[in-house]
Amino acid sequence: MKALVAATVMAASLSAQAVEIEVAYPYSHLFDVTFEKIMQDFSEQHPDIKVKFRATYDGYEEGTNTVLRESVSNNLPDISMQGLNRQAILVEKGIAKSLEPYIAKEADFEKDGYHQAMLSLSTFDGETYGLPFSISLPVSYYNMDMMNKAGINKMPETWDDVIMACDKMRDAGIKNPIFWGWNITGNWFLQATMWSQGEPTVLDNGKINLGSQAGLNALSTMQNIFSSCEMKNLSWKDALASFSKGEIGMMFWSTSALGAVERAKGDFELRTHEFPGLKGAPLGLPAGGNAAMLVSASKDPERLNAAWTFLKFITSGVGAAAVAETTGYMPPNKAANEIILADFYKKNPNKETAVRQLPLLRDWQAYPGDNGLAVTQVIYDGIESILVGDARDMKALQLELTDEVNELLE
Repeated sequence: MKALVAATVMAASLSAQAVEIEVAYPYSHLFDVTFEKIMQDFSEQHPDIKVKFRATYDGYEEGTNTVLRESVSNNLPDISMQGLNRQAILVEKGIAKSLEPYIAKEADFEKDGYHQAMLSLSTFDGETYGLPFSISLPVSYYNMDMMNKAGINKMPETWDDVIMACDKMRDAGIKNPIFWGWNITGNWFLQATMWSQGEPTVLDNGKINLGSQAGLNALSTMQNIFSSCEMKNLSWKDALASFSKGEIGMMFWSTSALGAVERAKGDFELRTHEFPGLKGAPLGLPAGGNAAMLVSASKDPERLNAAWTFLKFITSGVGAAAVAETTGYMPPNKAANEIILADFYKKNPNKETAVRQLPLLRDWQAYPGDNGLAVTQVIYDGIESILVGDARDMKALQLELTDEVNELLE
């Protein structure tokens, strides 16, 4: 973060009349290094804009709650990075500003490289309210030293294969064979197990789809993984640190953490692979990541234009390429992927795994209404009850969660 502050100070010193904007983003362990890289180029190209970074959000839920509070206290930043599944509530409450007036003034905006499919993730009632900054998909992380020690020479393709790999690792004396990212933000892995079956987690009528056979399959799959692999109840931060030290054999997580894992990795061979499915390859997977949203309460056109300049810079071209170079995220921008990063994935095959899965990309669904964050917590608690062994009857848990969630959604 020191380099990021230094870059900000340098930008201010270059122009005493610089317009100041405030920006907030999540996950310092992922994105500090990204914004340090971005600011080097942005400060050189735009010395008339000073960027002040606020304290980072610990996660997407905190980011949304923070902006909701700041809107009440009239203390909003100009730009906020929000999880793709958390944009809707800020649009509904009039906090996020439509970007259409700014896009209309741009020449050949779509030709700048934005994927239309990516823009659609931030489109509401036909208007764009955010520009996707980073896109992720679930992937498999393998400690190949442990895999080889256990005699596993074929990457698991299904969760049954994963469970068999756990058994082989335990037989080889490996104490902690797996971490499966149930506690990742926004119930993302629940949605992954649902989309793997071709089923949404939230139906078109706004109800939860957990009461379906696909919902029971998802809960039963989690129970099989947790119990058969004797998985420990680690926080996601502890799990990433433990895997990076070489203490866990297999980790199933977002590709977003790949850059951080590579920087912290111990002396072992790391390989990523496609995310397993229930009976074969997944039919779909939820798009993770975040979008840059204009939430400024300022009426100053100069400040708003400066915010748009920064927002556009970080989501296109060089800015978007920095996302791929410093994290495991994929930039949602053709210019970054096809031009700037033309040889990048050939030299970084672990980061190409998620790119191969792009045809599987599906919506990271939001829980509608004011109780969306409460629904997230209810499902989180339900999944944790499976992990710790409090919930053993998946049909009973399915009924309990379905009733409680649908009551909140009403």
